[in-house]
Amino acid sequence: MRVQERARGAEGRERWTLVPESLDDLWHLQYVVEPGDLVAGDTTRRVQRDDDRLRDTGGEREHMYVTVRVTDAEFAEFANRLRVGGEIVDCSREDQLGHHHTLNVEPRTEIEIEKRFKPDQRDRIEEAVAASENPDVAVVTVEEGRAFVHTVAQYGVEEYASVSGPTGKGEYARDRSELFARLVDALRPLEVDAVVLAGPGFTKEDALSHLEETAPETAETVTVVDTTSVGDRGVHEVLKRGAVDEIQQETRVAREAEYVDELTARIADDGAVAYGPDAVATAVEYGAVERLLVLDRWLRDRRTERASTSESVAAEAGGGAVHDERSEPSEPDDGDGEVDPDDLIRRVEQQGGDVTVFSAEFAPGQQLDNLGGIAALLRYRID
Repeated sequence: MRVQERARGAEGRERWTLVPESLDDLWHLQYVVEPGDLVAGDTTRRVQRDDDRLRDTGGEREHMYVTVRVTDAEFAEFANRLRVGGEIVDCSREDQLGHHHTLNVEPRTEIEIEKRFKPDQRDRIEEAVAASENPDVAVVTVEEGRAFVHTVAQYGVEEYASVSGPTGKGEYARDRSELFARLVDALRPLEVDAVVLAGPGFTKEDALSHLEETAPETAETVTVVDTTSVGDRGVHEVLKRGAVDEIQQETRVAREAEYVDELTARIADDGAVAYGPDAVATAVEYGAVERLLVLDRWLRDRRTERASTSESVAAEAGGGAVHDERSEPSEPDDGDGEVDPDDLIRRVEQQGGDVTVFSAEFAPGQQLDNLGGIAALLRYRID
C-alpha cells in the first residue's frame, strides 16, 4: 500500500489518497471503507445518448472521475478487485449525480477515501504500508557455481544479490563451501521471516546443510522447493507454485494462533480471560484488559449495524435529517445491550492495553468467531 497524500476533508474528516499494490491491500481496504464514507476514483460508466445527432445505441461507456457515498464494499477475491458501491455525489458529468455506481478498485488503482478514520483502521493501513516496504520472504535460487537472492514484498520481487563460486568439480577445483559462505554473507543483512531455497538438482540440499552448520537460525526458516531454473525464472516458478503465499499466510496465522492458544488455555484453567461482547465490556469497565482480540468481520458488521440504526433513529427524530454521530465519542452501551466496539478499542488503548484485529479467513480467527468475535486477555481475573 502506498499513501500518496493525506489532507483535511470537510466537516472534520480526513482525505487519504491511497494506491493498493496487491490483493492483500484490497483485502485490508474492505475493512477500512464503511457505509457513509466518500470514495473517489477514475472509472467508466455507461451513458445513454439519444438525440437528433446520434442514434440511441443503448449507451456508451465514458471515462469519468466519480465520488460515491458508500453503501457497500466487498472484496471480490476471484475477480481481483474491491467493489465499492454507492450514490454518486460528485462527478465530472453533472447529469450522473444521484445515480448508483460501483467503483472497481484493482491493484495499482489510485483512490481517495474521505472519512473519520478509526484507530484500528489507521493501524491496518500502516501495516499494509510497512508490509510493502519491508521484504518478509527471501527466495534463494542456487545451482552449481552460482546463487541468487531475491526479496519478496507486497509490491513485487526484486533481485537483492547474486554470488558465484567454485563448483567443486575438476582436478584443481576448490570446495563448494566458498559459494555457500558467500551466500550466507549475502543473507545476513536481510531481516526476513522466511527463506525459500530453490533450484535444480541437489545443490540446494548441500546449501541447506551449510546453513544448518553456519547459520542455524536462518536454516530454521528455510523451505526447500524444486525448480528447473535459477534467477528470475526460478523465482517465477516458486511464486507460481504458491510457496511464498503459503509462508506469508502462515506467518500471520502463527502470530494470531499464539494469542488464541493463550486465550483457550486460560479458559480451560478458568483464568484471567473474558470473551463475548458483554463480558469484554465488563472487563473494560474494570480496566482489566491487557490485550483485546477482535475479529475483523465482527468489527465491520457491528459498525455497519450501528451506523444503520443511528441513521434510522436520527431520521425519525429529525424529520429525515441524518445526524453523523461518528464525529462524537460514544458510550460503551446504547441502553439496549449493544456494545460499541470503537469505544471498547479506544478505552483499552487509553488504559495501556493492546489491540489485535484477527482475520476471519484463517483458523485462529474462526476460533475467535466461535467465542463471539471478541475476547480479551486480562491483567487479573474478574468475577
